[in-house]
Amino acid sequence: MANVNFTGSIDRALLKRAKILAAKSETSVNALLNKELRYLVETFEAAESSCNQNFMSLLDFSLGRLNDLEVKDHLGIDSDEDLFLLMAQAHLPMPRLSSETTQDMVASLNALSA
Repeated sequence: MANVNFTGSIDRALLKRAKILAAKSETSVNALLNKELRYLVETFEAAESSCNQNFMSLLDFSLGRLNDLEVKDHLGIDSDEDLFLLMAQAHLPMPRLSSETTQDMVASLNALSA
C-alpha cells in the first residue's frame, strides 16, 4: 500500500497534546492519525456494507447532528450509560456542548449556590 502526503491543518494546542501522547506511546503523530483514521473509515465501511445504521447514528451524535434522545431512540436504548458504553466501543468522542448551553448550565449552578 503506497503512502501519499496530504496537507491539512490542526489546532496548535491539539497538535502539542498529540505530540506528547505520541512520545508517551513511542510512536509518531502521523502514526496516531493514520491508525485512528483507518479505524474510523473501516468501521464506517463495515457498518455501511452490513446495512447497520447504528454506527452512523453514533457518528451523528458525536458530530452533534443528533441529540441524546434522538440517538437513544434510533438505537432502541433507554439509558445514558448504554449510550456512553456504545460511544466508547465505537471509539467515538462524546459531543461537546455549545458555548451557550455550557454558559446556561453554569448560570443554573451559580443560581443554586446563591
